[in-house]
Amino acid sequence: MASHDAGPRGSDPFAETDDQTALRALARDVAERDLAPHARHWDETEEFPEGSWDALRKAELFGITIAERYGGMGMGDVEAAIVLEELARADVSSAILAQLIYNGPPRAIQHLGSDAMRERWLPLAASGEALFCIGISESEAGSAVTQMRARLTPDGDGYRLQGYKNYVTGGHKARCCLVWCRFPGSEGARGIGAVLVDLESEGVTVAGTHVKMGLRGTSEAELAFDDVYVGPEDVLLAGDSTNSSAFKTLISHINHERCGNAAMCLGAAQGSLEYALGYMNDRVIGGRPIAELQGLQWKVADMATQLEGARLLLARALRLAGPDGTPPPLETAMAKTAANLAAKFVCDEAIQLLGGYGYSREYPVERAYRDIRGLCIGAGTVEIQRNFIGSQLVHGATPVGASWRNPLG
Repeated sequence: MASHDAGPRGSDPFAETDDQTALRALARDVAERDLAPHARHWDETEEFPEGSWDALRKAELFGITIAERYGGMGMGDVEAAIVLEELARADVSSAILAQLIYNGPPRAIQHLGSDAMRERWLPLAASGEALFCIGISESEAGSAVTQMRARLTPDGDGYRLQGYKNYVTGGHKARCCLVWCRFPGSEGARGIGAVLVDLESEGVTVAGTHVKMGLRGTSEAELAFDDVYVGPEDVLLAGDSTNSSAFKTLISHINHERCGNAAMCLGAAQGSLEYALGYMNDRVIGGRPIAELQGLQWKVADMATQLEGARLLLARALRLAGPDGTPPPLETAMAKTAANLAAKFVCDEAIQLLGGYGYSREYPVERAYRDIRGLCIGAGTVEIQRNFIGSQLVHGATPVGASWRNPLG
């Protein structure tokens, strides 16, 4: 993902193009100039980062993955990850604003929606005129998503939506929500589909927001849908009570979000590592900087190695998606798991390297640790990813490019 030139290393299969390098430079400039100076404020006050939203909008960074005909740049998962990494290096709460556009409902609308749906919503996403959110989790349906209760009942040509969605990131500020719900006759995974709900519609209520450990600038909302009308034009993917095909399509689409999640983890961890290295070179004890202490050098060696390993796994998953495809599930699960765990390790060690300063809210590394801790839960927990990886491997799957012998023949 990132370019760290340490001398000739031969051909790099993940080398960035000139356009991608320029995009990274733009995103870093916006992050350092407009996001980083206010990141502590959004965290301390738990205010929605309006300043960050405005900065991303003015830099025209919301349209990365949206087709040019709708006002976007028509780029793919690689470019989205580049921007997310650079934004999260400064402030994960602000990066999530872009994540919701790049890898949230607008991506699903572009891939799965009707022409009318795209015409209505995608220009608003590309221009930064509207925030989008996704309603999946419920009080008793988090990782066990097939336990959801949100349900549609027929009403003429359309439906009525009854349901409650929990932990809806940015739901209290969003204009549109992609709601996963049960279509008539649904049971288990069968019949689960998704609809788009204009949050200005009658019957939609923001029931509250959660007070969180981290990611405090982008609150998790509780949304109630009380007999909300859903027209046929608002159905993104209809569920069929006889099969789970729609549910499987929706689940596969989460791979975009998981890659974005991994990119933000890498960015936050990269920022923490860089901050720790700067501190180590500035902190002088006994006439020499602590950066010269071998024990601390071993720490940063382990931090960088885990970080780069996760970065390479993510780069593979992203490039396997192609310009218009979806990142493959096994490689995506591996990348998210590695990035989540690397970020936890790196941010924790950065705190340790700074000592008491690392534990203080006056310095950014403790905030990065709290922020990435939430990313280890969102978009599928580390445990869920491991369950999937393990089940795939024992049934004979292998990662793309791996030379393992398939035991099933």
